[in-house]
Amino acid sequence: MKLVGERRAIAALVLSFYGLFFLLNALMAPPEVQGMFAALAGVYGLAFFALVAGYFWARWYAIGLGLYGLITTGVALWQLGPEPIFLFFGATHAVVALGLWGDSVATLFDGRADWRARFHLDDNGVHRLGKAVIRIGVSLPYILLYALAPKGAATEALLALGALGLAGAGTWALLHLRTWGLFALTGAAGLLIADAADGVNAVTPAGYTPGATLAAAAAGVLLLAAVAPFARAIAARLRA
Repeated sequence: MKLVGERRAIAALVLSFYGLFFLLNALMAPPEVQGMFAALAGVYGLAFFALVAGYFWARWYAIGLGLYGLITTGVALWQLGPEPIFLFFGATHAVVALGLWGDSVATLFDGRADWRARFHLDDNGVHRLGKAVIRIGVSLPYILLYALAPKGAATEALLALGALGLAGAGTWALLHLRTWGLFALTGAAGLLIADAADGVNAVTPAGYTPGATLAAAAAGVLLLAAVAPFARAIAARLRA
């Protein structure tokens, strides 16, 4: 399947739509959830900007957001049935993920030789980085939903924001090929999973308390999955 430019344009259009959608929700929502919607708007806005700008990691990140939408849709359909809004959400995110998949689109982003030469990466290194960025793209909305949803206690809010800060710093470091980014992502995953295991009672806007804990657990597992491709290389370096 070719139509590379058209697929890129359609994916960018979908991402811009959700960026504006969540921005409008942030402007109209109650104060306690405005930050959460604004952050989601930023997530989609960043994906749109990166895709149009042609950053090497943009395709991976946007595919991750597309998979996030598909996962969220699957959970929503399982819990609440085939509501039209869920079907629309899932279909549009599928357009992003499928539209950007494949080597033909990769030539505009991660398939370019310039950034590979700058970071001295071979095909195996690019493959590992790609899997990590896709999984971060899937996990980031869940981290934001959990971290910025209203909390019942100040300590819970601090832990959640700490996990968000570590995840953000780790993502930046990973995209700049800094090893400490992997440890930051692992730390964020540990905080999220520990909070989920303790049954943190963060009240979501919908009033469904277990949803926030589920988001924390999912985000933690996905961050560990993002670090996993580098585990063997790190272990080999430590043994050397």
